[in-house]
Amino acid sequence: QVQLVESGGGLVQPGGSLRLSCAASGTIFRINVMGWYRQAPGKQRELVARISSGGGTNYADSVKGRFTISRDNAKNTMYLQMNSLKPEDTAVYYCNTNLQVYGRSSSADYWGQGTQVVVSS
Repeated sequence: QVQLVESGGGLVQPGGSLRLSCAASGTIFRINVMGWYRQAPGKQRELVARISSGGGTNYADSVKGRFTISRDNAKNTMYLQMNSLKPEDTAVYYCNTNLQVYGRSSSADYWGQGTQVVVSS
């Protein structure tokens, strides 16, 4: 019914940049907040950044000033521009969104399958 597809992960050297994308598709009526989470090996999943339907954003302290989250509501797509990447940014990055589908009166959370980001020389 709803599918979130992430792309843009890969291997990058420290100091480099990557841009992640998350496209939502399906019988979507309204998308509320969208966010990026990450999970490094042996660690819990953590919030990286999120953006409201109105464009308000918040970031984890560890990525402030380096990462920028944005969204294109017309395309149901969210982005994460990651600059000045560090080895500690290595993780699987997951897209999360709270949205409402047609025919339902309430919204629900959906997750993408994850995209691997490796920062290494």
